[in-house]
Amino acid sequence: MDHLDDISVEELQRVLDDVEGKKPTQRLLAAIAYKNGVTQTELAGWYDVERRTIYSWLKRLDTDESLEQAVSDDKRTGRKRKLSELQQEKFEETVHDPPEEVGIDAPAWSPAVAQEYLQETYNVEYSIPSCRRLLKEAGLSYQKPRRSAAEADEGEQEEFHDELKKSSGKWTPP
Repeated sequence: MDHLDDISVEELQRVLDDVEGKKPTQRLLAAIAYKNGVTQTELAGWYDVERRTIYSWLKRLDTDESLEQAVSDDKRTGRKRKLSELQQEKFEETVHDPPEEVGIDAPAWSPAVAQEYLQETYNVEYSIPSCRRLLKEAGLSYQKPRRSAAEADEGEQEEFHDELKKSSGKWTPP
């Protein structure tokens, strides 16, 4: 099947000057190269895509809609958020304060604590990875809690070292 018989290189170049975005630009450049004798197989190699993808790029230009529309993808909205914008803002404000301020007995926000809070407050269920994403979007970053030996009680330090010596350096249950 020959593609682009009714479209001139000049017309493709005119649209290329007006189009924005990486994908539409690639599609138009591929079409121009194809019109200049480059095979679909060669184009697939140039763009590191399957030959079928080049076929689709060229086929989408054989349409009644404008070339600008043909090379551009439709807007993808994605899944609707479970929290409204206002709820999202309130959640983000809340997680900048300690969990105790909203009645949760936890020293810091974690995905599990956020999951519990969102369920109780907004009656929405989020997975742990989604709660991690929400905390990150709120500007929080993950930090491992580390206990500094200098902060530990001196007696506890000695007891720990004694237990460690008894177990030959292996961790064993008490």
